[in-house]
Amino acid sequence: MKRLQDKVAIVTGSDRGIGKGIAIAFAKEGCNVVVNSHKSNKEGGEVVNEIKKLVSDAIFIVADVSKERDVRNLVDKAVKKFGKLDILVNNAGILVSGTVTTLTEKDWDRQLDVNLKGVFLCTKYVVQQMIKQGKGGRIINISSIAGLVGFPGISAYCASKGGVTELTREVALDCAKYGITVNAIDPGVIVTDMTKTMLEDAATRKMMMENTPVGRFGQPEDIGNAAVFLALDASSFITGHNLVVDGGWTAR
Repeated sequence: MKRLQDKVAIVTGSDRGIGKGIAIAFAKEGCNVVVNSHKSNKEGGEVVNEIKKLVSDAIFIVADVSKERDVRNLVDKAVKKFGKLDILVNNAGILVSGTVTTLTEKDWDRQLDVNLKGVFLCTKYVVQQMIKQGKGGRIINISSIAGLVGFPGISAYCASKGGVTELTREVALDCAKYGITVNAIDPGVIVTDMTKTMLEDAATRKMMMENTPVGRFGQPEDIGNAAVFLALDASSFITGHNLVVDGGWTAR
């Protein structure tokens, strides 16, 4: 039997990249998936079709996680479609470059709104639904090693991911009595649209490879596999934890 058979998951920002990798990994284990993006696009529909080929069900719902009305609509539509929610993966995120002296207030706010406020809003409404159901649940936040160590030139991103890492611990304490576990995954360098430009620069690519001891960059399925583990009943004693999946970057 598949390990997530008949479970229902919302995976934000799952039309591509890490989110897509997680959605597909869940579907392979029998999970029904709510695919999400902040805008309507063909990629979201393609992910839904790919999931259905794996004999799981899926729906694509457009919602900007930084907007409360959108998040409430996302949760309501998901429950209307599947009747319940078992898993939330807070994956949606953006990367805004800039130091504290060059960032505009608008850029700072947008970075924190999507990467941190979005986690708060989605968690709030999904946890309310899980408490109503009374059967526990799994919250998995996609943070970053940039929430553990500093990276030059992306101060708002580091701040947002540091916030996600600490919010994970706090919400884990609040939710433990309901049987809801809350954990984070901290990816290292993963090959996605977000990292494409950086990896195209030869010097940056060389530096990043030299700092990844396993000798390769991560793929979205690497994070998908970690998310499956944290979604399983077998991980029910793990909460408030940050699972680093970085090829050894932070072990140096």
